[in-house]
Amino acid sequence: MPTKIRWGVLGAANIATKKVIPAMQKGQFSTMVAIASRDLNRARRAADDLGIEKAYGSYEELLADPDIDAVYNPLPNHLHVPWSIAAAEARKHVLCEKPLSLNLLEARKLVDVRDRTRVKIGEAFMVLTHPQWLRARQLVNDGAIGELRAIAGAFSYFNRDASNIRNIPDYGGGGLMDIGCYPITTSRFLFDREPSRVVGLFDRDPDMNTDRLTSALLDFGSGHGVFTCSTQLVPYQRMQILGTTGRIEIEIPFNAPPDRPCRIYIDDGSDLSGRSARVEEFAVCDQYTIQGDLFSQAILNDGPVAVPLENALGNMAVIDALFRSGKTSRWETPAAS
Repeated sequence: MPTKIRWGVLGAANIATKKVIPAMQKGQFSTMVAIASRDLNRARRAADDLGIEKAYGSYEELLADPDIDAVYNPLPNHLHVPWSIAAAEARKHVLCEKPLSLNLLEARKLVDVRDRTRVKIGEAFMVLTHPQWLRARQLVNDGAIGELRAIAGAFSYFNRDASNIRNIPDYGGGGLMDIGCYPITTSRFLFDREPSRVVGLFDRDPDMNTDRLTSALLDFGSGHGVFTCSTQLVPYQRMQILGTTGRIEIEIPFNAPPDRPCRIYIDDGSDLSGRSARVEEFAVCDQYTIQGDLFSQAILNDGPVAVPLENALGNMAVIDALFRSGKTSRWETPAAS
């Protein structure tokens, strides 16, 4: 019985070559054996830099390799579903970058393919398996902050490069798709339910037409989720989890550093400056290593994947509803089912 899953990577995107591949190479259950690019020279350079054995000049060649068990898909958003389907049809398991698709309808196609081919397909929301988020959910479920009533967050960076895929509408660019998806999925994770209605406010770049500043309100019935995300603001990220008797603050919620401890703050509100908060620190870990190994273990043990497609459907339903709200200026109802 194999002890490691053999991985191939579609494309040489920065997130793959700088973060995910090096992290997965440290994994106990994952080994990286091939990388493909539409430019063979680029694939060879990436393979040489990362110590990967095989380099392919097309995605099709990689998918035809019988020595590959699973595929990591970090391609631009508009290529997530087509190439994840191609990988599944080639009987490769698929870990696909977030957001899974351009819309809910596309995401549903992957569910149909997964059920027919019987391969594992998951969305690469690495934050949902990081110890700091698992601990935050445990604290909420244990009543450490009373009744969960509100989650408030901000996530931003500055990028006005028109050639960058994050700024191209047809490629699924814009703030909501790129980074707004994080506070959506983590809010759903903590409330452990779907929002009944959502409303969104969008400010679009006049030249690129991507949403450069987006704010949203999610109604979970028992509480609210609210966030602002932007592709043209000072780099910043923070999540506040507010209960009736306490508060949890996640210091670096999404780009958790792999080289130093992460911290969350649990506060009873007795000092409005926050000095009353106690700190929980988490040992150094790489959330991409954890993500890769959990997916590999799901294949090896024929178990469930950590972030299944059903969760992706819920997230895409919220994203679709927010975009509708931006056009109608009304509350909209997510419809994942």
